[in-house]
Amino acid sequence: MSTFEHKYAEGEQDLPVLLLLHGTGGGPDDLLGLARELSPGSATLAPVGPVSEFGAARWFRRLAEGVFDYEDVVKRANDLADFVEAAKSEYDLKNRRLVAVGFSNGANIAAAVTLLRPEVLTEAALFSGMSPVPQPPGHDLSGTRVFLSNGEQDPMAPLASTEEYIRLLKERGAEVTTHRQPGGHQITLDGVRAAREWLAR
Repeated sequence: MSTFEHKYAEGEQDLPVLLLLHGTGGGPDDLLGLARELSPGSATLAPVGPVSEFGAARWFRRLAEGVFDYEDVVKRANDLADFVEAAKSEYDLKNRRLVAVGFSNGANIAAAVTLLRPEVLTEAALFSGMSPVPQPPGHDLSGTRVFLSNGEQDPMAPLASTEEYIRLLKERGAEVTTHRQPGGHQITLDGVRAAREWLAR
C-alpha cells in the first residue's frame, strides 16, 4: 500500500466512492461534510497531501503564489494515481465508480491526474481549480467527465487558467460541466447543488 497517509470509510456498494482531496493546509476530514452533501452514504477515501509548505499540507510544490513547480506537479500526480490504484486493490474498489472531489490545491492535483493518468481517474468534481500542467500528453479523454465550480472574482484560481484546463479537456474529448459563482475562492451552496445534480447523472 502507498505511503500516503489517508483515511478510508466504507459506504453503500451502489454509490460512488469519493476521493477527497483537501486544499492547502487541510487534512483528511476537511471535505467529509461536502461528501455527505454530494452523495450521502458514499464511501470516502481521503489522503493527505505529501508536501509541506511552512507546515501546511499540499499536493505539490509551488514556486510562488499561483506559480506551480510543473515538474513536481507531474511527479505528485503520478504518485497520487499510484496510490489510488493501490487503494482500489486494498479496499476492493476496482469495480466501483470512483469520483474525485477536490478544493483549491486538491482540485488542481485531481485535474492533473485527469490529464496525465486518465485510466485511473475518469470523474472529478472540482471547486476553485485551475490548469495544472501547461502541455499535458494528448490522451484520449472521451470517457472522462469533469465538473468545475469557480468564482468570477477568484484571485487564486483565475478564470483564464480555468478556461485553459477546460480547453485541454474538451480538445481531448472529455465531457465538461461548468458552474460559475460571482464570489471568490470558496465552495458555495449553489456550487454544491450543481455538483450534486451532476454526480447523480
